[in-house]
Amino acid sequence: MSIRDERKQQSRQALLDAALSLSTSGRSFSSISLREIAREVGLVPTAFYRHFQDMDELGKELVDQVALYLKNVLHQLGKGLAHPEAKTKTSMELFFEAVDTSPQQWIFMIAERWGGSEVVRRAIALEIDFLNDDLANDLKKFEVIKNFQNQNDLKAITNILINLCFTWAMSWISLSRQYSGIELELQKMVLKKQAVTQIQLIFKGINHWESSPDLSTN
Repeated sequence: MSIRDERKQQSRQALLDAALSLSTSGRSFSSISLREIAREVGLVPTAFYRHFQDMDELGKELVDQVALYLKNVLHQLGKGLAHPEAKTKTSMELFFEAVDTSPQQWIFMIAERWGGSEVVRRAIALEIDFLNDDLANDLKKFEVIKNFQNQNDLKAITNILINLCFTWAMSWISLSRQYSGIELELQKMVLKKQAVTQIQLIFKGINHWESSPDLSTN
């Protein structure tokens, strides 16, 4: 890659980073203009069009980047979910550490899932479908999941887990806004314990689930 191409890529990424920052600072993506984003990174508005056709194109690429990050987090979480309690606790610790490291990604995905931009909403819905498929593939490796003959049942489980992840992430982020000091640490401990309990309840239910045959495969 030439120096010119590298600088262009840096400017493109700077625009994406600025859009993520602005849309998770109490604003919605649909309320942000390309002029604001360009100004945020020190570019003239016309320079925006060297990188993106319009805000919709930027929004779709931002969703792609955020979804890729979430995919990696959920993959790591999925590997420990159906294991004994100690490993589940470790997996949840790593999950909350990931939320601490990149809270903006979670805020963006959760808020814009129901946000004002139809293009972004559709892109997020599609990516969540992909996340469901990826998590289902991870869970299929566990013995307990092999009892599931109906793919719709498996998708129901992955939907529950992904929605729980969004709830855990937003709850975790909100704690730092509501508490501080020792009280914050106590509330974090409560949330971690609650999350582990929820996972255990789900997989205990899976152990006793009698899945109906998947007629769609016939």
